Amino acid sequence: MDDIDRKLIAALQRDATTAYATLGKEVGLSAGAAHERVRKLRERGVIRRTTVDVDPAALGQGVLAYVMVDSSAWMGDSAAAFAAIPELVEAHVIAGSASVLVKVRAATTERLQDVLRRLYGIEGVSGTQATVVLETFFERGVAADLTG
Repeated sequence: MDDIDRKLIAALQRDATTAYATLGKEVGLSAGAAHERVRKLRERGVIRRTTVDVDPAALGQGVLAYVMVDSSAWMGDSAAAFAAIPELVEAHVIAGSASVLVKVRAATTERLQDVLRRLYGIEGVSGTQATVVLETFFERGVAADLTG
Protein backbone atom coordinates (compact mmCIF):
# COMPACT_ATOMS: atom_id res chain seq x y z
CA MET A 1 0.00 0.00 0.00
CA ASP A 2 1.46 3.35 -1.01
CA ASP A 3 0.75 6.99 -0.16
CA ILE A 4 -1.93 7.29 -2.87
CA ASP A 5 -3.81 4.31 -1.41
CA ARG A 6 -3.57 5.86 2.06
CA LYS A 7 -4.89 9.20 0.75
CA LEU A 8 -7.78 7.44 -1.02
CA ILE A 9 -8.69 5.57 2.16
CA ALA A 10 -8.51 8.77 4.22
CA ALA A 11 -10.79 10.57 1.75
CA LEU A 12 -13.28 7.70 1.78
CA GLN A 13 -13.24 7.64 5.58
CA ARG A 14 -14.24 11.31 5.58
CA ASP A 15 -17.05 10.66 3.07
CA ALA A 16 -17.58 7.25 1.50
CA THR A 17 -19.96 8.77 -1.07
CA THR A 18 -17.22 10.86 -2.71
CA ALA A 19 -17.28 10.48 -6.50
CA TYR A 20 -14.30 8.77 -8.11
CA ALA A 21 -13.62 11.93 -10.15
CA THR A 22 -13.31 13.93 -6.93
CA LEU A 23 -11.17 11.23 -5.31
CA GLY A 24 -8.91 11.17 -8.35
CA LYS A 25 -8.42 14.94 -8.29
CA GLU A 26 -7.59 14.80 -4.60
CA VAL A 27 -4.81 12.25 -5.12
CA GLY A 28 -3.65 13.13 -8.63
CA LEU A 29 -5.33 10.31 -10.59
CA SER A 30 -8.06 10.03 -13.19
CA ALA A 31 -11.50 8.91 -12.07
CA GLY A 32 -10.91 5.51 -13.66
CA ALA A 33 -7.56 5.04 -11.95
CA ALA A 34 -9.03 6.04 -8.58
CA HIS A 35 -11.89 3.59 -9.09
CA GLU A 36 -9.43 0.80 -9.96
CA ARG A 37 -7.32 1.54 -6.88
CA VAL A 38 -10.37 1.44 -4.61
CA ARG A 39 -11.54 -1.80 -6.26
CA LYS A 40 -8.15 -3.40 -5.57
CA LEU A 41 -8.21 -2.18 -1.96
CA ARG A 42 -11.59 -3.90 -1.56
CA GLU A 43 -10.35 -7.11 -3.21
CA ARG A 44 -7.33 -7.22 -0.88
CA GLY A 45 -9.57 -6.71 2.16
CA VAL A 46 -8.01 -3.37 3.10
CA ILE A 47 -11.44 -1.77 2.70
CA ARG A 48 -13.69 -4.29 4.43
CA ARG A 49 -17.04 -2.55 4.00
CA THR A 50 -18.71 0.78 3.38
CA THR A 51 -21.10 1.93 6.07
CA VAL A 52 -22.99 4.91 7.46
CA ASP A 53 -22.00 6.55 10.75
CA VAL A 54 -25.27 6.93 12.67
CA ASP A 55 -25.88 8.74 15.97
CA PRO A 56 -26.81 5.90 18.37
CA ALA A 57 -28.90 8.22 20.57
CA ALA A 58 -31.01 9.19 17.56
CA LEU A 59 -31.86 5.50 17.16
CA GLY A 60 -32.73 5.07 20.83
CA GLN A 61 -29.42 3.43 21.77
CA GLY A 62 -28.10 6.16 24.06
CA VAL A 63 -26.47 3.95 26.71
CA LEU A 64 -22.90 2.92 25.91
CA ALA A 65 -21.00 0.47 28.09
CA TYR A 66 -17.83 -1.55 27.92
CA VAL A 67 -18.06 -4.92 29.62
CA MET A 68 -15.17 -7.10 30.73
CA VAL A 69 -16.29 -10.73 30.56
CA ASP A 70 -14.67 -13.28 32.87
CA SER A 71 -14.70 -16.93 31.94
CA SER A 72 -13.95 -20.35 33.28
CA ALA A 73 -12.85 -21.60 29.85
CA TRP A 74 -11.20 -20.40 26.64
CA MET A 75 -13.66 -18.05 24.89
CA GLY A 76 -11.93 -17.93 21.51
CA ASP A 77 -14.49 -20.31 20.03
CA SER A 78 -17.50 -18.34 21.28
CA ALA A 79 -17.73 -15.66 18.58
CA ALA A 80 -21.13 -16.81 17.34
CA ALA A 81 -22.62 -16.74 20.84
CA PHE A 82 -21.46 -13.16 21.36
CA ALA A 83 -22.57 -12.11 17.86
CA ALA A 84 -26.07 -13.46 18.62
CA ILE A 85 -26.61 -10.61 21.10
CA PRO A 86 -27.58 -7.67 18.86
CA GLU A 87 -26.71 -4.98 21.42
CA LEU A 88 -23.05 -6.03 21.28
CA VAL A 89 -21.40 -3.85 18.65
CA GLU A 90 -17.86 -5.16 19.25
CA ALA A 91 -16.38 -8.21 20.95
CA HIS A 92 -12.67 -8.89 21.45
CA VAL A 93 -10.77 -11.79 23.01
CA ILE A 94 -8.23 -10.07 25.26
CA ALA A 95 -5.25 -10.78 27.46
CA GLY A 96 -5.36 -9.62 31.05
CA SER A 97 -7.75 -9.94 33.95
CA ALA A 98 -10.75 -10.77 31.73
CA SER A 99 -11.22 -13.00 28.69
CA VAL A 100 -13.44 -10.89 26.45
CA LEU A 101 -14.14 -7.17 26.12
CA VAL A 102 -17.47 -6.16 24.59
CA LYS A 103 -18.90 -2.81 23.58
CA VAL A 104 -22.63 -2.56 24.24
CA ARG A 105 -25.20 -0.07 22.91
CA ALA A 106 -28.56 -0.20 24.69
CA ALA A 107 -31.63 1.98 25.01
CA THR A 108 -31.67 2.09 28.81
CA THR A 109 -29.72 0.81 31.79
CA GLU A 110 -32.48 -1.77 32.23
CA ARG A 111 -31.74 -3.05 28.70
CA LEU A 112 -28.04 -3.08 29.58
CA GLN A 113 -28.86 -5.24 32.59
CA ASP A 114 -30.74 -7.62 30.27
CA VAL A 115 -27.66 -7.82 28.02
CA LEU A 116 -25.54 -8.72 31.06
CA ARG A 117 -28.01 -11.51 31.91
CA ARG A 118 -27.73 -12.85 28.35
CA LEU A 119 -23.93 -12.75 28.54
CA TYR A 120 -24.14 -15.10 31.52
CA GLY A 121 -26.04 -17.48 29.23
CA ILE A 122 -22.93 -17.98 27.10
CA GLU A 123 -21.15 -21.19 28.01
CA GLY A 124 -18.03 -20.48 30.04
CA VAL A 125 -18.96 -16.94 31.14
CA SER A 126 -18.40 -16.68 34.89
CA GLY A 127 -18.63 -12.93 35.52
CA THR A 128 -18.90 -9.44 34.07
CA GLN A 129 -17.75 -5.97 34.99
CA ALA A 130 -19.54 -3.16 33.19
CA THR A 131 -18.35 0.42 32.79
CA VAL A 132 -21.03 2.85 31.62
CA VAL A 133 -19.88 5.79 29.49
CA LEU A 134 -21.11 9.16 30.69
CA GLU A 135 -19.77 11.26 27.81
CA THR A 136 -17.86 10.52 24.61
CA PHE A 137 -15.21 13.04 23.63
CA PHE A 138 -14.70 11.46 20.21
CA GLU A 139 -14.72 8.21 18.28
CA ARG A 140 -12.71 7.55 15.17
CA GLY A 141 -11.67 4.76 12.87
CA VAL A 142 -8.18 3.70 11.92
CA ALA A 143 -6.33 6.63 10.38
CA ALA A 144 -4.93 5.80 6.96
CA ASP A 145 -2.80 8.89 6.50
CA LEU A 146 -0.87 9.16 9.77
CA THR A 147 2.71 10.21 9.34
CA GLY A 148 5.57 9.77 11.76
